[in-house]
Amino acid sequence: MDAPKLFDKYEFTTVAVVAPGLADYINLRPIYVPHSGGKHVKKRFWKNKLNIVERLANKMLVTGHSSLSRKHIFTSGRNTGKKQKVIAVIEEAFERIHKRTGKNPIEVLVRAVERVAPRGETTSVQMGGVRRPVSVDVSPQRRVDIALSLITKGCFNRSRGSNHSLTDVLVEELINASTGDAKSFAVEKKDNIERQAEAAK
Repeated sequence: MDAPKLFDKYEFTTVAVVAPGLADYINLRPIYVPHSGGKHVKKRFWKNKLNIVERLANKMLVTGHSSLSRKHIFTSGRNTGKKQKVIAVIEEAFERIHKRTGKNPIEVLVRAVERVAPRGETTSVQMGGVRRPVSVDVSPQRRVDIALSLITKGCFNRSRGSNHSLTDVLVEELINASTGDAKSFAVEKKDNIERQAEAAK
């Protein structure tokens, strides 16, 4: 029996994770639809068992703080619970990516995550009553989390208050991020994070 294809169109078996540090944290288990019903939600650190496409869908439901303000613009009931709608957006975006690039859109997503996953970031350390930033390495699990967060935040920041649909900006963000294009919101933010970490060494 053949392995399941995403949306009965795109194969997982032809996609490989190039970054060795992320290979165990980008799950490419073949599935038809990226919706597992929250099987692992109560098990700590088990999110790496979720397919990477489903993790993208889940992150689009809860994107976190907007970069324009500290308010939870999209996480206070506006997107949460609309998973079928988000999956439909992803399916349409993947179809457009396949038409534009001729590539497997799952591979484009994986390359985008690899490109925008920061290797270092800063944290605050208090010594003698003085708080200062210190550069730290980022764990592989967190690298994937940050990458997905930056991609989805970029999509919502561009689509909010504009004529661009969420599907349009998701296509642009994934294609630009997968090639390391500076026009990508996620690439720009990742470079800023690593630049700050380098300065804090």
